[in-house]
Amino acid sequence: MSRDNFPDAAETWNKRYDQSGFLFGTEPNAYLASHLELFIAGKSALAVADGEGRNSVWLARQGLNVDAFDISPVGVEKAKDLAKASGVAVNFNVCDCDSWAWKPHAYDYVIAIFVQFADPDMRQRLFANMIKTLKPGGVLILQGYTPKQLDYKTGGPPCADHLYTDSLLQSAFRDLEIIELRSYEAEITEGEQHRGLSALIGMVARKPSGVYKR
Repeated sequence: MSRDNFPDAAETWNKRYDQSGFLFGTEPNAYLASHLELFIAGKSALAVADGEGRNSVWLARQGLNVDAFDISPVGVEKAKDLAKASGVAVNFNVCDCDSWAWKPHAYDYVIAIFVQFADPDMRQRLFANMIKTLKPGGVLILQGYTPKQLDYKTGGPPCADHLYTDSLLQSAFRDLEIIELRSYEAEITEGEQHRGLSALIGMVARKPSGVYKR
């Protein structure tokens, strides 16, 4: 959704999260969890726009040192409750993608799961910042919907320019080594909002080691 039809993102997400239970469930995203072998305990991770915390809490359960942020104070409070119930610590923050302090070479992993509220201009800034904050050798894991999702209507924004294609991701992350880029269809069950046959895309990419310029 663009800024024009999504003018107050914090209020929108606060209303969505202000209910009993978890809007997207408490289990991690399946694509993220399928790459368990990539994670090394003790390393650092950033969960981008993490909502109610299902993915950041799962990362912390793998022994990672996790920072997470989301624009919704309601979502972040629920994420804190989930972390406490799971017996893990996550450094949760309330902010949007532009106001997060994107430190260069700060994280071994950056995780972005269904971060598709961003219009093309914000998305360009977000993707550039995710690359910047990865350490050399660090890994980015991303999942989103493709334009075919507009036919399924089982989750995601109803705006084609917010959805991902292979070519879009290949261009945006051309400075990374793309290890996996896969468009596919699958049944997903992630709370009330992501449920049913879905048109998905997943990407795993690594930042080159050594001197890095952007």
